[in-house]
Amino acid sequence: MRIDIISGVPQLLNYPLSESILKRAQQKKLAEIIVHDLRTFAHDKHKIIDLPPYGGGAGMILKPEPIFECIEKLQSERSYDEIIYVTADGERFDQKMANTLSLKKNLIILCGHYKGIDQRVREALITKEISIGDYVLTGGELAAMVITDAMVRLIPGVIGDGESALTDSFQDGLLDAPSYTRPEDFRGMKVPEVLLGGNHKEVSKWKDQQRRSKTEERRKDLL
Repeated sequence: MRIDIISGVPQLLNYPLSESILKRAQQKKLAEIIVHDLRTFAHDKHKIIDLPPYGGGAGMILKPEPIFECIEKLQSERSYDEIIYVTADGERFDQKMANTLSLKKNLIILCGHYKGIDQRVREALITKEISIGDYVLTGGELAAMVITDAMVRLIPGVIGDGESALTDSFQDGLLDAPSYTRPEDFRGMKVPEVLLGGNHKEVSKWKDQQRRSKTEERRKDLL
């Protein structure tokens, strides 16, 4: 999988991409993640990528020219399955969408900033608009990293224990069961006996009950 992330503040993306699972995925060549500085495609003296909106109002809008130039350059080099814009008014991101996107070969993720981007970019170039929740961030960089991480960890071989990703919360519509590790007794708080007996059938039954009760308590909408 190749992911091209376009940002006006690429420094926000450098550290997350150089640590943990995302770093490992790139080292194994299971994912290629390239960050593009939008200012590279602004050709005026001051590298301006944002201007006030027509019609007045607060905030600044990302200009269409550098975005078009960047995306069209990438499209001239390869075909893309989706050109994603992360925005608060997009489709809500969930595990099902992460699973679907993880199967794609080439993706572009455009990070908005300030008040947003020129509408003509959305109409002419964007194929999918995604929101990670009903709140507003300063820019799309953090949202882009959430989406990227959720997708990449699902690629076979990225996580050492492939079953781990398949048993995460939301994969089958339920939240995950509680987890325990050593020591067996910590400050009087003990691991449930069923997890210590070695009966895999009983453990599986316990976990299923725990998952259902937690989902019932916290997220009835998933049932």
